[in-house]
Amino acid sequence: MMRDPQKTIGSLIDSQKVAFIGAVDEEGYPAVKCMLTPRAREGIRVIWFSTNTSSHHVTQYRANPKASVYVADRRFYRGVLLTGTMEISEEPEDKERLWQPGDTMYYPQGVTDPDYCVMKFTARAGRYYSNMQSQDFAIEQECIP
Repeated sequence: MMRDPQKTIGSLIDSQKVAFIGAVDEEGYPAVKCMLTPRAREGIRVIWFSTNTSSHHVTQYRANPKASVYVADRRFYRGVLLTGTMEISEEPEDKERLWQPGDTMYYPQGVTDPDYCVMKFTARAGRYYSNMQSQDFAIEQECIP
């Protein structure tokens, strides 16, 4: 059993180089994509990613915001599945907050590039796997530090 989900899951997310995001496609099937590590997080309830506005998953989230995020630690064979919703933001303050040096490699026009947006994932529940056991948990508003 996890003693402190905030600490355990937060450390897991922070220690990995990639995360997998899930969307619902146009036919109702799961669509999973590997993303670089989240750009920011607020506890384990809110996780921010950056991406291309033109990407297929942005279209999917705009049509159906149901989403999942999965982060795995292959070394220790543990992982967490978070379920919730994904919002697409093109708000200048959100884009500025997540912008990093080197992003011009993907977005040549800089932080105002129309093909640059951010995604805000808000978790409602999770399932943690470790030591050959799984544990479901709810994520309450109070989980935000």
